[in-house]
Amino acid sequence: MRAGFAQVTDGFAGQPGVLPVLPALAGLLPGNGLARGAVVAVERPGLLCLALAAGASRAGAWCGVAGLPELGVVAAAGTGVNPGRLMLVPRPGRRWAEVTAELLEGCEVVVTRLPGPPPAPVRRRLEAVARQRGGVLIAAGQLWEGALVRLRVTRRSWAGIGNGYGRVRACRAEVTAEGRGAAARVRSCWLWLPGPDGAVTAAEPAGVTAGEHGGRAQAG
Repeated sequence: MRAGFAQVTDGFAGQPGVLPVLPALAGLLPGNGLARGAVVAVERPGLLCLALAAGASRAGAWCGVAGLPELGVVAAAGTGVNPGRLMLVPRPGRRWAEVTAELLEGCEVVVTRLPGPPPAPVRRRLEAVARQRGGVLIAAGQLWEGALVRLRVTRRSWAGIGNGYGRVRACRAEVTAEGRGAAARVRSCWLWLPGPDGAVTAAEPAGVTAGEHGGRAQAG
């Protein structure tokens, strides 16, 4: 697997030290992008994870996704991820840490679903690979101690449902970011996650009511 990865890390023209993100997400992150060598934690696996990778993918970066079989090529393409530069490992099982490390060897951004809180030796190993390769690890579903940034969906409302009928067309979500160092200040923004056209873009703030199916997010 690693030998094959050596052939895919070509053609990326990102800024030194930071990978670009979608404009709607830039204000959530220190430096307005994904710091190379860092870990970004997302409270729940979901569309937000793919959206974080989309900006770098559009710029030519290779992206890997491990452990999220429900988020396949169609969902990734909808957020702006380039399917031609995407590596998917839907069910890594007990080898998730090894698979994630190997993806980091050849991909600038790797999204992985954590089966549980990772032991300290596993965290240190994956953080070391990310630093050495200049990649970004997006860890979803479990607490990652020491993550540079932690993101979560705090509120959301659905568009397209009214009076118990209709079809869900879009989701408006408030995303909050906090972390350490340059990311210590709490930041938040409203996003279409996704919008009526399937894209992830900035949204106007919305009051979340019971009629809009609001409250705490179940997935981002």
